[in-house]
Amino acid sequence: MMTDTPPPAYSGPERVLSGVQPSGALHLGNYLGALKKFVAMQDQFPCFFCVVDLHAITVWQDPAQLTAQTREIAAAYLAAGVDPAKAAIFPQSAVRAHAELAWIFNCVARLGWLDRMTQFKEKSGKHKERASVGLYTYPVLQAADILVYKATKVPVGEDQKQHLELTRDIAAKFNNDFDAPGFFPLPEPFIQGPGARIMSLRDGSAKMSKSDPSDLSRINLTDDPDTIAKKIKKATTDPNPLPETVEGLEGRAEAKNLVGIYAALAGTTSEDVLQEFGGQGFGAFKPALADLAVSVLSPVSERMRGYLADTAEIDRVLAQGAERASEIAEPVVEETKRIVGFWKGGA
Repeated sequence: MMTDTPPPAYSGPERVLSGVQPSGALHLGNYLGALKKFVAMQDQFPCFFCVVDLHAITVWQDPAQLTAQTREIAAAYLAAGVDPAKAAIFPQSAVRAHAELAWIFNCVARLGWLDRMTQFKEKSGKHKERASVGLYTYPVLQAADILVYKATKVPVGEDQKQHLELTRDIAAKFNNDFDAPGFFPLPEPFIQGPGARIMSLRDGSAKMSKSDPSDLSRINLTDDPDTIAKKIKKATTDPNPLPETVEGLEGRAEAKNLVGIYAALAGTTSEDVLQEFGGQGFGAFKPALADLAVSVLSPVSERMRGYLADTAEIDRVLAQGAERASEIAEPVVEETKRIVGFWKGGA
């Protein structure tokens, strides 16, 4: 009697891939939502942390600024504690396998899938016909970034979960279309711990962003201690004291954000923060938060400025990381091309 059996699952090693776009100054949200987690993960899994410069040029970038910001992202990785001896740090464009696999995936992905991607609609606005083709196919390149290392875990924010679902769809369709069961893994999102989504200091309903025109909306990783304290003390709040339970934060976006920031910086929970500060006003809470933010971020900012003063060292780390990444990515692309049926002379 014949039975339907599922195709064999991917059985390769666990790997982590993530990246940050070089298109503006990194801020507290990037540190808590990404960099801090990168440091923890490098001791658990083989990790590949890239500067996604190919993604950056889906919208216009000044070439000189792109180079400088690529180094700045690398400096932030290093300053946050990512160890290049443990995790590869590299520019996406320096590993050609990303772009090569993206083209193959462009031929696997379906237009209907991309039409459903909400980020393109948000970024292109009312004039999507003026957007670059690259911005439209951005999620396919993101799938290639992940699968070229056969990454099994991807630390992503809530706004990127849809793109990771697309990655899983592309991997499954490739494996099925080319009768290559288990060749590509179906990567899982890695969204855990505090600080996954840090909101603007000026508007608790908007995500903290590099592109916000108000510098007071974010704490940059390059801000000095006085600037960090000033921004927190100027952060938008409401007139009520902090509640004693997390439920009491509902409908109070700014209060919820500041409590969440404190919890993420302290490595604790919002419940614990409210046990300490519940019933107190922001006049007491903000100075405590400012002191905590300065104590955590000032060493990172200082190390980052030190790395930026030594661009030769940053370039050495990036070149070494690109070489290590290519050692994993190139064989994956070569095997993918063989599976697809591309000609290889003499083979």
